Amino acid sequence: MRRYAERTAVPVDRTRSEIEKLLERHGARSFVYGTTNGQALLAFEMRERRLRFLVPLPSTNKTGSNENSVKAETRRRYRALLLVLKAKLEAVDSQIVQFDEEFLAHIVIEGNTTVGDRMVPAIPDALKHAGALPPLLGPGAP
Repeated sequence: MRRYAERTAVPVDRTRSEIEKLLERHGARSFVYGTTNGQALLAFEMRERRLRFLVPLPSTNKTGSNENSVKAETRRRYRALLLVLKAKLEAVDSQIVQFDEEFLAHIVIEGNTTVGDRMVPAIPDALKHAGALPPLLGPGAP
Protein backbone atom coordinates (compact mmCIF):
# COMPACT_ATOMS: atom_id res chain seq x y z
CA MET A 1 0.00 0.00 0.00
CA ARG A 2 1.40 3.40 -1.01
CA ARG A 3 1.68 6.17 1.53
CA TYR A 4 -0.36 9.33 1.14
CA ALA A 5 1.13 11.76 -1.43
CA GLU A 6 4.07 9.44 -1.95
CA ARG A 7 4.70 10.65 -5.49
CA THR A 8 3.78 14.29 -5.06
CA ALA A 9 5.73 16.85 -7.02
CA VAL A 10 4.13 19.80 -5.24
CA PRO A 11 6.94 21.99 -3.86
CA VAL A 12 7.05 22.58 -0.10
CA ASP A 13 6.60 26.36 -0.49
CA ARG A 14 3.39 25.83 -2.47
CA THR A 15 2.03 23.46 0.18
CA ARG A 16 2.91 25.97 2.91
CA SER A 17 1.00 28.60 0.95
CA GLU A 18 -2.01 26.26 0.69
CA ILE A 19 -1.82 25.61 4.44
CA GLU A 20 -1.73 29.32 5.20
CA LYS A 21 -4.69 30.06 2.88
CA LEU A 22 -6.70 27.20 4.41
CA LEU A 23 -6.02 28.40 7.94
CA GLU A 24 -6.72 32.05 7.04
CA ARG A 25 -10.13 31.03 5.63
CA HIS A 26 -10.84 29.59 9.08
CA GLY A 27 -9.70 32.71 10.94
CA ALA A 28 -6.05 31.97 11.69
CA ARG A 29 -3.45 34.72 11.85
CA SER A 30 0.17 35.37 12.90
CA PHE A 31 1.89 32.49 11.09
CA VAL A 32 5.39 31.21 11.84
CA TYR A 33 7.22 28.63 9.73
CA GLY A 34 10.65 27.23 10.28
CA THR A 35 12.79 24.23 11.01
CA THR A 36 14.30 23.22 14.29
CA ASN A 37 16.11 20.07 15.40
CA GLY A 38 15.16 18.13 12.28
CA GLN A 39 11.52 19.18 12.45
CA ALA A 40 9.35 21.52 10.44
CA LEU A 41 7.52 24.04 12.61
CA LEU A 42 4.14 25.58 11.90
CA ALA A 43 2.68 27.93 14.50
CA PHE A 44 -0.34 30.19 14.24
CA GLU A 45 -3.08 31.84 16.25
CA MET A 46 -6.69 30.82 15.88
CA ARG A 47 -9.76 31.27 18.08
CA GLU A 48 -7.68 33.01 20.73
CA ARG A 49 -5.34 30.05 20.95
CA ARG A 50 -1.73 29.72 19.87
CA LEU A 51 -1.13 26.39 18.13
CA ARG A 52 2.07 24.62 17.16
CA PHE A 53 2.63 21.65 14.89
CA LEU A 54 6.01 19.94 14.60
CA VAL A 55 6.59 17.56 11.71
CA PRO A 56 9.67 15.31 11.82
CA LEU A 57 11.75 15.80 8.70
CA PRO A 58 13.67 13.00 6.99
CA SER A 59 17.43 13.05 7.19
CA THR A 60 20.18 11.61 5.02
CA ASN A 61 22.12 10.91 8.22
CA LYS A 62 19.48 8.71 9.83
CA THR A 63 18.13 6.79 6.87
CA GLY A 64 21.07 6.75 4.49
CA SER A 65 18.71 8.18 1.88
CA ASN A 66 19.96 10.26 -0.98
CA GLU A 67 19.11 13.95 -1.31
CA ASN A 68 16.32 13.40 -3.86
CA SER A 69 14.50 10.89 -1.67
CA VAL A 70 14.79 13.21 1.33
CA LYS A 71 13.28 16.06 -0.69
CA ALA A 72 10.48 13.79 -1.92
CA GLU A 73 9.69 12.63 1.62
CA THR A 74 9.71 16.22 2.85
CA ARG A 75 7.20 17.18 0.16
CA ARG A 76 5.05 14.19 1.13
CA ARG A 77 5.05 15.10 4.82
CA TYR A 78 4.01 18.68 4.10
CA ARG A 79 1.11 17.35 1.97
CA ALA A 80 0.17 15.05 4.86
CA LEU A 81 0.18 18.03 7.26
CA LEU A 82 -2.15 19.88 4.90
CA LEU A 83 -4.47 16.86 4.87
CA VAL A 84 -4.46 16.64 8.67
CA LEU A 85 -5.32 20.32 9.01
CA LYS A 86 -8.13 20.04 6.43
CA ALA A 87 -9.58 17.04 8.27
CA LYS A 88 -9.39 18.73 11.67
CA LEU A 89 -11.03 21.91 10.41
CA GLU A 90 -13.75 19.95 8.60
CA ALA A 91 -14.49 17.96 11.75
CA VAL A 92 -14.87 21.23 13.69
CA ASP A 93 -16.99 22.87 10.96
CA SER A 94 -19.21 19.78 10.78
CA GLN A 95 -19.69 19.89 14.56
CA ILE A 96 -18.27 16.41 14.98
CA VAL A 97 -15.86 17.80 17.58
CA GLN A 98 -15.23 21.13 19.26
CA PHE A 99 -12.19 23.19 18.27
CA ASP A 100 -10.34 22.71 21.57
CA GLU A 101 -10.99 18.96 21.50
CA GLU A 102 -9.60 18.55 17.99
CA PHE A 103 -6.55 20.78 18.43
CA LEU A 104 -5.91 20.03 22.12
CA ALA A 105 -2.48 18.44 21.80
CA HIS A 106 -1.22 21.41 19.75
CA ILE A 107 -2.40 24.26 21.98
CA VAL A 108 0.58 26.18 23.35
CA ILE A 109 0.44 26.73 27.10
CA GLU A 110 2.67 28.12 29.82
CA GLY A 111 6.38 27.59 29.33
CA ASN A 112 6.00 27.52 25.54
CA THR A 113 5.05 23.85 25.66
CA THR A 114 1.92 22.27 24.27
CA VAL A 115 -0.82 20.34 26.02
CA GLY A 116 0.47 17.28 24.16
CA ASP A 117 4.02 17.86 25.42
CA ARG A 118 2.66 17.73 28.96
CA MET A 119 0.00 15.03 28.65
CA VAL A 120 1.27 12.42 26.19
CA PRO A 121 4.12 11.20 28.45
CA ALA A 122 1.61 10.72 31.29
CA ILE A 123 -0.80 8.50 29.33
CA PRO A 124 0.91 5.11 29.89
CA ASP A 125 1.09 5.71 33.64
CA ALA A 126 -2.55 6.89 33.79
CA LEU A 127 -3.68 3.78 31.92
CA LYS A 128 -1.59 1.54 34.18
CA HIS A 129 -3.21 3.03 37.28
CA ALA A 130 -6.69 2.82 35.78
CA GLY A 131 -6.44 -0.97 35.65
CA ALA A 132 -8.63 -2.50 32.97
CA LEU A 133 -9.85 -0.35 30.12
CA PRO A 134 -13.28 1.10 30.83
CA PRO A 135 -16.19 -0.29 28.81
CA LEU A 136 -16.78 1.39 25.46
CA LEU A 137 -20.30 2.31 26.53
CA GLY A 138 -19.93 3.44 30.11
CA PRO A 139 -22.23 5.50 32.34
CA GLY A 140 -23.94 8.32 30.49
CA ALA A 141 -23.19 6.85 27.04
CA PRO A 142 -25.77 7.42 24.34
